[in-house]
Amino acid sequence: MEFSVNHPILFIIVAAIIAVVLAQSIYFLVRAVRRAKEIGISRETLKKTAVASVLFTIAPAVAILIGVITLSKSLGIALPWLRLSVIGSLSYETVAAGTTLTELGKSMGEMITDASDYITVAWVMTVGIIIGLILTPLLTKKVQSGMLKIGSRDKKWGEIFNNALFLGMISAFLGYVFSDVLLVVKGDFSGLIPVCVMLTAAVVMLLCGLLNKITRWRWITDYAVPISLLCGMAMAIPYTAWLG
Repeated sequence: MEFSVNHPILFIIVAAIIAVVLAQSIYFLVRAVRRAKEIGISRETLKKTAVASVLFTIAPAVAILIGVITLSKSLGIALPWLRLSVIGSLSYETVAAGTTLTELGKSMGEMITDASDYITVAWVMTVGIIIGLILTPLLTKKVQSGMLKIGSRDKKWGEIFNNALFLGMISAFLGYVFSDVLLVVKGDFSGLIPVCVMLTAAVVMLLCGLLNKITRWRWITDYAVPISLLCGMAMAIPYTAWLG
C-alpha cells in the first residue's frame, strides 16, 4: 500500500483520540456546571462565563489553525491536527518538525512521501513534548515553592527570577531564528528571512500593545498573538521573494 500523509486511516486514528479528549472535556464541564449550581452560582453568571470563554478561545484557536496549515504542507493534516489539538504547543511543534525535516534533508513545505521519515518526525514531536508531562508533576511544586520563597523575601528579585526564566525559554527559540544568519557572509541572504519575520511580528505586537493602552479595548490583548502571527506569515512572502 502506498504511503500518504493524508491516508484515511490516519484521520480515523486521530479522530478517535480527539473524541476521547472531547469526552473528558464534556465530562468535567458537566460536573463543573452541576457543582456551580450546588454552591448557588446563578444561571446568568454561568451563561456569561460560558460566552466569555468561547469568545476568548477563538484567539488562540486562530493561532493553532495557522500552525496546522503551516505543518500540513509537509506532514499532511492528520498529525498536526492531533499534535495541536491534544497536548502540542504551536511554537514547539513547528520547531521540532522543522529541525527534524532539516536533518532528514528536507525542508518545511516539502511533502513527506516516505513512511520512515514521517514516523521519525512524529516520534521527535511526541517524545519531546512528553518530557514536560513527566517533569511537571515531579518538579513544578518545588520550583514554584522556591519562587514564592524568593518573592516573599525580596519582591524585586522574585520578579527578576521569574523574568529570567521566561527569557531563558524565549532564548531557545531565538537560537532557531538566528541559526542561519551567518549565511550572509557567503552571500546567501535567506538566513535573514526568519529574523525579518520575527521583527515584523514583534512590531505588530508592540503596536497592538500601544493601541490597547490608548483605546482600552480588551479584545486587542486577546487577539494580539494571532494578529502578529498572521502579519509575520504574510510578510514572509515578500521577504522570501526579496531575500531568496
